[in-house]
Amino acid sequence: MTATLTPRPQTHTRPARPVRRIGLVGWGAIGRVVGTALAEGHIPGAELTCIIDNRPLVDAPAPQLSFDDALAVCDLVVEAAGQAVVREWAERVLHSGADLLIASTGALVDPALVERLRAAGPGRVYFTGGAVGGLDLLQAVRGLGPLTSVTLTTTKLPATLHQPWMDAELTERLRTTTEPVEVMRGTARDVPVKFPKSTNVAASVALATGDPDLVEVVVVADPAATLTRHVIEAAGPHGTYRFEVAHRPDAANPATSQVVPHAVLRSLGAVVGRAGQIL
Repeated sequence: MTATLTPRPQTHTRPARPVRRIGLVGWGAIGRVVGTALAEGHIPGAELTCIIDNRPLVDAPAPQLSFDDALAVCDLVVEAAGQAVVREWAERVLHSGADLLIASTGALVDPALVERLRAAGPGRVYFTGGAVGGLDLLQAVRGLGPLTSVTLTTTKLPATLHQPWMDAELTERLRTTTEPVEVMRGTARDVPVKFPKSTNVAASVALATGDPDLVEVVVVADPAATLTRHVIEAAGPHGTYRFEVAHRPDAANPATSQVVPHAVLRSLGAVVGRAGQIL
């Protein structure tokens, strides 16, 4: 007896994916680029539904809503406003059923917050790598076994690194230095807390490697740093890895790099199912 296989019907049409309704938190250097791209339709499958910001906006391309009102109409929230927003609102976003894309990954060096987000839902949480590359490979390497060393060296202009906790001596040194100065050395758990607007990259590396205490972070102030530089060096029994990037700082906010909003848009495209993405 001969079995007959029925060919699968051929079709050239795909069912349309539902359009994700985006609530964008923050209308600053990152949010403006992300929001404008969404409003102009550059991310198929994503629609800018509203903007959440604690300042009155006059030029926003979508309605400005409170956070609570936004959660009633959005199914994906994009955070581009700082670590404090993640700490205050991330759980509530996920509990509302909306998904959350986090740009300010520095908030996630708090292990208690990470555990609460893992337990929250039904919304899902995503992270963007921001101004650094190679995180997908470092995350993949974990499947081979733990890394034995990871170092991130971040070099920025001195003015972008000054913090209120710095003493008079370090403040003066940053103001007057004519050569690179090591400002801080510590783990990826410690450093992002000290530089909440400048070291999200450290937290992103920690998320990729799975251990913030393994990642040594060196923060360098360089008055000649026309480009913001990040160097990741990692090693384990299965190989060695080195990634280096150098970006122009954003003109409106030199503490961040020009590329960051475009990294957010790339991550957003992956979340909404945009074809052709490197995942």
